[in-house]
Amino acid sequence: MATAPTRDAMDAALVQVTGGRPLSGRIPVQGSKNIALHLYAAALLADVPVVLTGAPAITDTGVCAQILRHTGAHVITRDGCFTVSPPGTVFPVVHPELGRRVRTTAVLAAAVLARTGQVAFPYPGGDAFCPRLIDRHLAAMQAAGAEVIAGDTGIRARRGARGLRAFTVDVNTPYGPSLGATVTAMLLAARAPGTSLITHPSIEPEVTETARFLADRGVLLHFDQDGLHVAGCDWVGGGTFAVAGDRIEAATMVMAAAATAGAVHLDNITAADFPDGLAHALAEAGITVADDPSGGVRTHLHGPLQAIEAATGPHPGLPTDTAPQLTAMLTQADGTSAIGERIYPRRDTHVSGLRALGADISTAGSILRVRGPVPLRGAELEAADIRAVTALLIAALAADGTSTIRGMFHLRRGYARLLPNLATLGAEITTIPGGP
Repeated sequence: MATAPTRDAMDAALVQVTGGRPLSGRIPVQGSKNIALHLYAAALLADVPVVLTGAPAITDTGVCAQILRHTGAHVITRDGCFTVSPPGTVFPVVHPELGRRVRTTAVLAAAVLARTGQVAFPYPGGDAFCPRLIDRHLAAMQAAGAEVIAGDTGIRARRGARGLRAFTVDVNTPYGPSLGATVTAMLLAARAPGTSLITHPSIEPEVTETARFLADRGVLLHFDQDGLHVAGCDWVGGGTFAVAGDRIEAATMVMAAAATAGAVHLDNITAADFPDGLAHALAEAGITVADDPSGGVRTHLHGPLQAIEAATGPHPGLPTDTAPQLTAMLTQADGTSAIGERIYPRRDTHVSGLRALGADISTAGSILRVRGPVPLRGAELEAADIRAVTALLIAALAADGTSTIRGMFHLRRGYARLLPNLATLGAEITTIPGGP
């Protein structure tokens, strides 16, 4: 009998998954984790209250709320709304402990720097599946006229005598445009006098949604062949803004269903929200994702899953945050698949756990080769980041027998109701309170 875990139970470190059940049914998709985290920072620029609707009820939302409160902002999180009322005076410190728990620390720091002209912040936390530099964030702060001093435990930035200024900064990296640094530069530019230019900007939805948020609040900006132009202003409006549906969660549910030979109907998402690279990878594997007249999207699996060759890339390419889940799904595909990682130097923290379940995966640099279909079997597993543990969960759902997974608390950083939703679709999942 499927057990629908409660939110408190979802924080347990130990979960048992009995596989072999096709997943099917209808569930909603949460507001996007990654978009919301950048909007929380952008809300700190506003001079009047901001209400973000559709905010996901995840651990990172709570951490960001506490970080903003520490700066003096009044923050209320209730019923999917994240309400930020600006403080009279912003305290220019990103909480040193809380800041190490999220990935968007430098973006939050940029918002504080833009409001006060100074900030102290710790090095970011978040998933540590490979080294993730913040040099482009710091370059944007320096370009805006701030002196940046890096220490062992954190960073201090302070504007010069002339204050923040309009600037030009390149946010490109050897692996493509930096999403986070684009937002950092955008927030700084929104408050700096004059017009700034961000060259080689990311066009990920996190960036374009933050840009839309700022534009709705009176900031003038536009993209062209030269980059992203942002005209600074001394007053930023407030009001209500809806967080877009989470394309990563939607992809996760599609892949979980396909790995178990099932199909799902997802609300709060459209087929257009699936980036071209993701939609193409799913189609090549034999999965159709189409808008439904009643709302949301429906998936359809055309026979057995098929092997594919794909590589992650900047939007509208295959999102890197879907690659571990895709790897898990492709263990059940006919043939040998190849998945290349082009956003980060490598992303393979999920591989050892999948191999423990019986997956046939080989690695060559940043490329994973997955041979399938292979019969997976229950195993004792542990993972150390959000997407890796999600990949193990998908594979466990496709496996024969029962798997025990440690590290499931990572899910709460990015998924509000993943386990209950999977149970609604027919998964047999049992949480064990107090697991190690």
